[in-house]
Order: sequence, then structure tokens, then C-alpha cells
Amino acid sequence: MNAPPTFESFLLFEGEKKITIEKDTKVPNAAIFTVNKEDHTLGNIICNQLHKDPQIQFAGYKIPHPLEHKFILRIQTTSDYSPHEAFTNAITDLISEVSLMEERFKEAVREKQEGEI
Repeated sequence: MNAPPTFESFLLFEGEKKITIEKDTKVPNAAIFTVNKEDHTLGNIICNQLHKDPQIQFAGYKIPHPLEHKFILRIQTTSDYSPHEAFTNAITDLISEVSLMEERFKEAVREKQEGEI
């Protein structure tokens, strides 16, 4: 078959970076982030988190090709806020939200187990 081996979709090879950043020279306060070995799942959730930030003027992502395991995220911010800072804040906020959700889930499971005893 023509399909690449499955492990290529998630393993970083030697010399490969998870995230690369380049400044978008066409638009002020914009950057392009390429995230390797990820897909729509992470691209969409990061993009949605960025849309919640009032200092974001534009945030969008695309998958260049279905067989390439990466997404390209473009962020444009206001003049006093860097795209790198916006990206970092979005990731930090997502980690906090997931941690809170995990804690609430564990609490609900404990309550359910105590109710059955």
C-alpha cells in the first residue's frame, strides 16, 4: 500500500522539532506556527482557545495535506501583544482547563463509588 507506516504520525524523528515559529512578514504582529505530529484535534482546540482572547485579531489553522501529520496555525495580535505570548497563554489556559476537568471527573467517580457502597 501507499500509506506511510502508522508510527510516522506521532513519533518525532531525530532533528525534528515539535513546533517551529516564523514571523509573518505580510501582516504586522503575526506569526506562523507549524506543529508537527498533530492533527485537527489539537489545531481546532488551540484555535478555539485563541478566539476567546480579546487581543487576538486573527487565529486560524490548516492541514497542508492529509498524509502530512502537521498543522499550520497563523496568529495575528494587537500591537502590544506578541503572537508567541498569545500561543503560550492559550496552551497554559488549555492545560488548566483540562486539569480542572480531570479533577471534577475524578471527584464525580469517587462520589458515584461511595454511593454504591
